[in-house]
Amino acid sequence: MKIKRKAAIMALLLAVMFLLSAGVASAQEDELTKKESDQNKTLVILGCALAIGIAGIASAIGLALAGSSAIAVTAEKPDLFGKLLVLQVLPMTQSVYGLLTAILLMMGAGLLGGGEGILISPLKGVGAIWIGLAVGLTGISAINQGMVASSSISAVGRNPDVAARGIIFTVMPETIAIFGLLVGILLMTGLGLL
Repeated sequence: MKIKRKAAIMALLLAVMFLLSAGVASAQEDELTKKESDQNKTLVILGCALAIGIAGIASAIGLALAGSSAIAVTAEKPDLFGKLLVLQVLPMTQSVYGLLTAILLMMGAGLLGGGEGILISPLKGVGAIWIGLAVGLTGISAINQGMVASSSISAVGRNPDVAARGIIFTVMPETIAIFGLLVGILLMTGLGLL
């Protein structure tokens, strides 16, 4: 019941964001001033914060889940440290995708690399928010990846020969985050941010 309630609240928040962003993006883009462009750059900054913030929190949770199992197994079998480290670090990749998205958005908006003359339209600003949200939300897969990594670490503790299989199982939830990153890059390209 709690999951349905949380899903309904999330859907409502996304709908409100969509309605608010539609009004901003439909603003006049014919004669964009520097002040308006600077305001739209704040939207890009928000998109960057969403991408790295959500994905980073999820990665931290995933790392904690896997790390607690890795510590327990390493205490009993210190020789497995190398195999367990690989499994434990895998949930961090989602935060790397969030970081990459934030860097690409900042470069596209002229916030990095000396692009001070770049004017950002309302469409690009709002698009950056949605791109950051897409990458950040798909980065939540790091939590599930941490759960799978934790189970894989426990399995390796019992039988070190299953380490490669454990890595394969642990990588599978990450494909969702890869899809989010791909969509983000395609949207950045379509909006002219890349």
